[in-house]
Amino acid sequence: MSLRHSDAASPLLDIPGVRNLRDAAVGPIRPGLLYRSGSLNELTPEGAQRLKALGVRSVIDLRGANELTHWPDRLHGLDLATRHLPTLPERTSEGQPWPDDQPALYRFMAESSGPSIAATVRHLAAPGGLPTLVHCAVGKDRTGLTIAVLQHLLGAAESDITADFLHSNTGLGLLGGPTPYIDETGAERLSRPVTAELLAEALHRLRTLHGSIESFLDAHGVTAAEIAALRTALTR
Repeated sequence: MSLRHSDAASPLLDIPGVRNLRDAAVGPIRPGLLYRSGSLNELTPEGAQRLKALGVRSVIDLRGANELTHWPDRLHGLDLATRHLPTLPERTSEGQPWPDDQPALYRFMAESSGPSIAATVRHLAAPGGLPTLVHCAVGKDRTGLTIAVLQHLLGAAESDITADFLHSNTGLGLLGGPTPYIDETGAERLSRPVTAELLAEALHRLRTLHGSIESFLDAHGVTAAEIAALRTALTR
C-alpha cells in the first residue's frame, strides 16, 4: 500500500511545537475526544493556548522514563492530568531490550504493550478524562499501534484505521524516506516511514496470541463494562 494517506485520515492540526497532531476520529468515532501526536517537549506558549482551545483535559504519555527525563512535556500552565503508560521496556545506554528491525519491533509491541493499552482503555472509559491526547515521541509507532487498537475496538473500518496510521508519514516528513535523530541515550538512529504491512503484522500477532482485540484486553484485565463505557463515550 502507498505511504500516502487517504481522505479518511483527519487533517494535521497546527499546534506550534507539537509534531504529527491530529484527531484520531475515523468512522464511528466522535471527533474532538481522542487526539494523537508526538511529544509536547517543544510545545510553545502559543501552542499551549491552541491545545487548550481543543478542550484537551488529559494526556497519556507512552514514552519511557528516560525519555521523560530528557524531554519532559512543556505544558505552560495548562491544567492537564497526565498519565505515564510506557508501551515498551526501558531503553538504556547499554542497549535496548527490543528489536531495531521494524517488523520485529511491531511484533514485539504486540506482545509487550498489553498493560499500557489496557490502562489507556480504562482511562478513556472513566468519567472526566475526555478529550484526551495520546502521544509518544513522534506519534508514529507506539501511538500508532495504541490508537489502531482503540479504533478497531470502536468499530472503525480497517481501511480507515490504516489510512490514519499512514498519515504519520506526512506529519513527520517521512514520505521521502528515513530521517536520522538522536535518541534519549545519545545514540543516532533512523526514524523510518510506517507501512500498512507493519500495522497488519502487529495486529496479526496480537490476534494470534489472544484471538481478538477484546480477548487481548480481557487478558490484561479490561472488563466488558469498561469496553461498553468506552464505546458509549467515544462513538456516535
